[in-house]
Amino acid sequence: MKKLKRIPKFKTEEEEREFWSKNDSTEYLDWKTSKSVSFPNLKPSTKTISLRLPEFLLNDIKIIANKRDVPYQSLIKIILKERIDSELRHSA
Repeated sequence: MKKLKRIPKFKTEEEEREFWSKNDSTEYLDWKTSKSVSFPNLKPSTKTISLRLPEFLLNDIKIIANKRDVPYQSLIKIILKERIDSELRHSA
């Protein structure tokens, strides 16, 4: 059996992402003995951004959000996710 390297401690998620983007996980984990897990209550990491929108566009978003009874910020995320998924499907 191959001796596995020790996984380092990470200070941030970004540091961990950087590490795994440059290292082969098979040197650190024995995937043959791994088990599937589920994290049903795990929320994705978020990052606050500043986005300048024309007032008319923001007003239209707020009108649609009000009709759907969702916060307008949530509606923006929903629309972005739907469009990104569509773009990725069409580019594949």
